[in-house]
Formats: sequence, structure tokens, C-alpha cells
Amino acid sequence: MDTKLTLKLNQDVIEKAKLYASEKKLSLSRLIENYLNSLTSEKPHDGLEISPFVKSLSSGVEIPADYDYKKDRADYLDQKYK
Repeated sequence: MDTKLTLKLNQDVIEKAKLYASEKKLSLSRLIENYLNSLTSEKPHDGLEISPFVKSLSSGVEIPADYDYKKDRADYLDQKYK
């Protein structure tokens, strides 16, 4: 059963949400309903199942927290184009 709900939101947020809903070919009501449903669903979000394909992409290599990929890439490109 559908029930009417009145919300008070910032006008900018409403305009952005309408644009987003339009791009996704959804009504704003459906978009908000889906969002609220995802927040209140019974399924635990931390136990998401990862597909076998995605698992196959994992290399198992751990990347250090302080890894600077931009510097590493710049060094690689410097060597490549010497």
C-alpha cells in the first residue's frame, strides 16, 4: 500500500535529486523509496558475496598505506621515454 509522505529538504538537494532520478529514468519517489529500503533492509551489508569473476581479479598483493602511485607512475614513464 502506498502512502503519501511530506519531506522538508534543501531546494538544491531536491533539484540534484530530480536530475539524478531523471537520468536513471526513475521517479523521485521511487528513488527515495529504494534508498530507504536499502537502509532498512534485513540483509547485512558487511556480508556481501563477491562473485567468482571479481575474486579471480584479485592478485592477493597487499599495497602499503603510504604507497605513492603517482610517483611510481612518473618514475615508470621517465624510464620508458628516456
